[in-house]
Amino acid sequence: MSQIKSKIHFAWFVLVGLCIIVGLGKAGLNNTAGLFITPVSKDLDIGVGNLTLYLSISSIVTMVFLPIGGRILAKYDVRTVLIVAILLQAGAFSMFGLMNSVWGWYIFSIPLAIGGVFITVIAGPVVINTWFKKRNGIALGILSAFGGVLGVFTQPIVGNLITNLGWRTSYYAIGIAVIIIVIPTVLFLIRNSPKDKGLVQYGAESVAEGEESNGASTNSGITFKDAKKSLAFLLLALFFFIITAVSSFTIHIPTYLANQGYDVKFTGNAMAATALGVFIGSLLFGYLTDRIGVKITSLLAMLIGLLSITMLLLFVDVVTLIIVALVLFGCMTSSIGTIAPALTTAMFGSRDYSQIYSTVSLGLAVASVIALPAYGYIFDFSGSYVPAFYIIIGMFVLNILFVILAFHNKEKMVQEGLWR
Repeated sequence: MSQIKSKIHFAWFVLVGLCIIVGLGKAGLNNTAGLFITPVSKDLDIGVGNLTLYLSISSIVTMVFLPIGGRILAKYDVRTVLIVAILLQAGAFSMFGLMNSVWGWYIFSIPLAIGGVFITVIAGPVVINTWFKKRNGIALGILSAFGGVLGVFTQPIVGNLITNLGWRTSYYAIGIAVIIIVIPTVLFLIRNSPKDKGLVQYGAESVAEGEESNGASTNSGITFKDAKKSLAFLLLALFFFIITAVSSFTIHIPTYLANQGYDVKFTGNAMAATALGVFIGSLLFGYLTDRIGVKITSLLAMLIGLLSITMLLLFVDVVTLIIVALVLFGCMTSSIGTIAPALTTAMFGSRDYSQIYSTVSLGLAVASVIALPAYGYIFDFSGSYVPAFYIIIGMFVLNILFVILAFHNKEKMVQEGLWR
């Protein structure tokens, strides 16, 4: 038994648990929201813009609750917090099935977001950081990629449920199923820290020697005080805003396809391609960032996104090209969890990373609040998503320019001696 334990550290079982918990929270609840928009909107005669406003409310609640959630997770038992969180998130999701007015989505978006803060945002990084001293980057990559794999299955399953059972029953079934799966997973596979199992962090012994050899370079970089005054800081925040604004269009893709004459069943199957793209992108961009650098990788990601949107706009009648476009679009959206953190390190180093990253990440949160209803209102007022496509194309071009200019400004700061 001792030999088996030495080969498989319990941290990897914790990671398996996190993959299930975070994966179901994202792929099972959050990322299937778009499949419900068209049937709910038509059945209850609610405008797409008015309905998707609940997603912006969720984003606002997330922004407000994130710092509170961090303190709660640090203070209380992680298993208790996660169980309460999934009851809030999945329970609110189920309650949507009882609603007859758009106000129901607005009200229940609050507990949905509060639970989601723990399940989909902070639990993964915090718990992984607690259990992994070494290979925590790989663990985060696996966690991100698993969400993409799970989405390949959840999207068509949910699409078929809506087609066969209706949107109300689908809300009930999905929410309850997630609760039933997640709670035992939390109880059996999640622990507060390695000490609970009489262990140390994975790789704790081997990392100590490596840290000595790295010396002070691990804490080098530009201070937060200098960074926030720079053009690169502003451009990075704008880059974060744009990739999130563009990625938010994922929620509207099912409605776009439905408006082109495709049924919910096809849409669910097609959206699985997006989830597959997230999986591929998570692994690909992580690998390329190490091999060719984050600057070239980020530019490549934007070009992939530009190509995907152009294909969706011009070849919407060709089923095969729709699938290819959605895989590419999914690849681009994975840059939020892979390229965005790496860009922050490349621009400003590790010295004040947490302060800098948390501040520029406001671009992510603000984009979620603005973009989701904006796309819906564009559709409501114009009867088409075509204007939104042109806006997205413009944003991709801007992001390419932002990356180039930001790295140019970074080199200027290094020459001025601000990198210490």
